[in-house]
Amino acid sequence: MSRTVNSVYGSVNNRDNLSLSRCCCFQTVPNITVARRRNVLALHRRFLEGAIAAGLPAKGLDQAFARKIEISPSMWSQIKSSRPIGDNLARQIEQHCEVEAGWLDKEDRPSEVPDAAEERFIAVAREAWRHANAKGKRELSGWLKQRAARAPGDEPPP
Repeated sequence: MSRTVNSVYGSVNNRDNLSLSRCCCFQTVPNITVARRRNVLALHRRFLEGAIAAGLPAKGLDQAFARKIEISPSMWSQIKSSRPIGDNLARQIEQHCEVEAGWLDKEDRPSEVPDAAEERFIAVAREAWRHANAKGKRELSGWLKQRAARAPGDEPPP
């Protein structure tokens, strides 16, 4: 004895899929969140460079930065990893770091924090500079200056 069971699952599933197809299934992080995190890390880096240049010990500088911007060290740790920076906190950080209001929100600023590729390039350039004679150093310096002066898209053919 065989029975056929009619299911409404297909039609329910189709209806659900239709509504899901109208919305974005992947949540993206707003650009303002990314910009604020990148920029606050740049401010943190400035703080660290200044503190180390002043001869302060490296230990405890994260806590000192948190005190400077008047937040808890725990909150600073969360901000560095993933916590979004709200409007009020952004203005507070800008005020305590003595930058203009809205500075953290700017996305068009080139990153002040070098990425790994930039660090590798600098290491290779430093090695080339140290191993070059005077003529090689002039050529290397001239090539880099010429390359930096070019406008984007003004590349010579390969």
